[in-house]
Amino acid sequence: MPYETIRLDVDGGVAVLTIDRPEVRNAINRQMVDEMHAALGRLEADPTVHALILTSSGGKAFMSGADIAELRDRRSADALEGINANLFARLERFPRPTVAAIVGWCLGGGCELALCCDYRIVGTSSRFGQPEVGLGIMAAAGATRRLPALIGLAAARRLLMTGALIDAQEALALGLVDRVVADEETLTSARAWLEPILAQAPAAVQGTKRALQAWVHGASETELLALDNEIQSELFEHPDKFARMDAFLAKRAKKKE
Repeated sequence: MPYETIRLDVDGGVAVLTIDRPEVRNAINRQMVDEMHAALGRLEADPTVHALILTSSGGKAFMSGADIAELRDRRSADALEGINANLFARLERFPRPTVAAIVGWCLGGGCELALCCDYRIVGTSSRFGQPEVGLGIMAAAGATRRLPALIGLAAARRLLMTGALIDAQEALALGLVDRVVADEETLTSARAWLEPILAQAPAAVQGTKRALQAWVHGASETELLALDNEIQSELFEHPDKFARMDAFLAKRAKKKE
């Protein structure tokens, strides 16, 4: 399908999804939600895609949050539909590694979107916050779960209940982001961050992500043990396991010669 609010490019096994509404600081609206669902569906079905980078256009905002003009008219039934929350949960479940490359404002739904990625590489101009309470609503697309899991309950309370804004360095100190770089280096740094991950066995990386997510979402010890065994049983039969172990053994034998 043609996209109007995003761009999607795939190169060398890495997909780059660019949020593209710079005229409104990349605010998310229903059209963007629908287009991102379509893009994720395409990528999920493509076995040649091994990682996803989420970035934005314009240089001033990763995403400034929801489109307030549209959000103003949403009612109770819209909240129960979980329009943004379902999209963000789908991104979190995306089976391959994900990195958000962030420049500028990352607020409200934008911050919640970034929390769904496995990693966050950010420019020095980046600013983060959950200002929803100042608009009479709450951060209801996952931040009340994902933020405390990432930075701890006390820090999450401050951001979620005061609407405070923090800069890139404070976000790094809190553990909200993984690396701070110059704004113009965010996308290349995100690609570099992925390099050691992409060098590993793709199925093993995906299985590890699946197990970690189960722990994050509160699976019991019994469930986690069963899942680890299930994933490992699949990997034990995977051709990549035999090829990589054979290569390791051959290399070791050669060293002994």
